[in-house]
Amino acid sequence: MNEQKKSGFATLIGRPNVGKSTLMNQLIGQKIAITSHKPQTTRNRIQTVYTSEQGQIVFLDTPGIHKAKNRLGEYMVDVAKQTLKEVDVILWLVEPTTFIGAGERHIAGQLSRVRTPVILVINKVDTIRKEEVLGVIDAYRQLLDFAQIIPVSALKGTNKETLIEQIFRYLPYGPMFYDEDTVTDQPMRQIAAELIREKALKLLDEEIPHGIAVYIDLMKQRERGGIWDIEATIVCERDSHKGIIIGRGGAMLKKIGSAARYEIEKQLEAKVNLRLWVKVKKDWRDSDFLMKNFGYDKKEV
Repeated sequence: MNEQKKSGFATLIGRPNVGKSTLMNQLIGQKIAITSHKPQTTRNRIQTVYTSEQGQIVFLDTPGIHKAKNRLGEYMVDVAKQTLKEVDVILWLVEPTTFIGAGERHIAGQLSRVRTPVILVINKVDTIRKEEVLGVIDAYRQLLDFAQIIPVSALKGTNKETLIEQIFRYLPYGPMFYDEDTVTDQPMRQIAAELIREKALKLLDEEIPHGIAVYIDLMKQRERGGIWDIEATIVCERDSHKGIIIGRGGAMLKKIGSAARYEIEKQLEAKVNLRLWVKVKKDWRDSDFLMKNFGYDKKEV
């Protein structure tokens, strides 16, 4: 019977680069959010859906909460803060260390103002000894009154079932929001653009990736043969960046393209013909108009 199932919203928050996207992909069992060792990888609120016998959890993976340096940064922080008020349970992901820095204290301050239950998720516990975990729990207990504290490894899937079980505890009974085969509310165009951006983040120098956006110019499946034709533009902020993204004789762009094509083909379960271009839009991260064009609309926060 439907009313015996639980259904609700959970959000993952934390400083950039604590493994939020990796954990969400692990919980869903499929790659939806892009991952990278570079901070501020997630820019929009990504909605993914976990469905089981117990019911349905709609996960919102938000951009990391941090001190904004430009308009794109402000947009990302606004998205994350707004989400805290709209969900049934908050998962706060932290690193497994007893040192609690300014970034973590800033988030604790934000969380102390909301009434939503907070589950502290200590990620990357595979990188420390078991007895050290207790010290981390003690350190964080003094910061905030948590509903639960759960150590996990997003990479290895450790304690994944326990975490899901605890999330369901805080969800209301009610009908499901999505069909049971839905895994994300993101259109495939957006997923394709994000996968291209992920590969660029992984392959390019430290400085450039913050200043790139990707948009899809064309995405169409051929009537015969089922091959997808995708044309996309990588936008950067400087002419010098454009040269680096393209690489000598187009080598870097080719690398980004073939790595992205492989991932997109897995998602679409079909062959993909991917063509990439690079354009320069100076200081686009401080332009509301260009940000909106690249999918970061302030009005939607």
